[in-house]
Amino acid sequence: QVQLEESGGGLVQAGGSLRLSCAASGRAISSDTMGWFRQAPGKEREFVAAIFWSGAITNYADSVKGRFTISRDNAKNTVYLQMNSLKAEDTAVYYCAASGSANYYNTYYRRDHYDSWGRGTQVTVSS
Repeated sequence: QVQLEESGGGLVQAGGSLRLSCAASGRAISSDTMGWFRQAPGKEREFVAAIFWSGAITNYADSVKGRFTISRDNAKNTVYLQMNSLKAEDTAVYYCAASGSANYYNTYYRRDHYDSWGRGTQVTVSS
């Protein structure tokens, strides 16, 4: 079982940027699909971004496309989420997730695709 720990959240003004990190421990995540999800108060946890094990393929929710970038450094066992042009509606707890499944297409955006989750980091964007 891999342990995931998010960091980098905080309070930022609208239009600002944050970079989230997700550090994995317990085993290597170099073969895993990695994803970022977020959950705002009173809402369901939703998909934000995913990255294929090699880093060659990335996918994003329409709401963040063009503003967020997911990346990974397998040598550091870490995944990142660069968030630019932040909006008030981006306010949420952001979760990192790992999937050991060989599948990617048609499943990367599903919560049940992932078998390991971090505890989350709060991102608050003030308008």
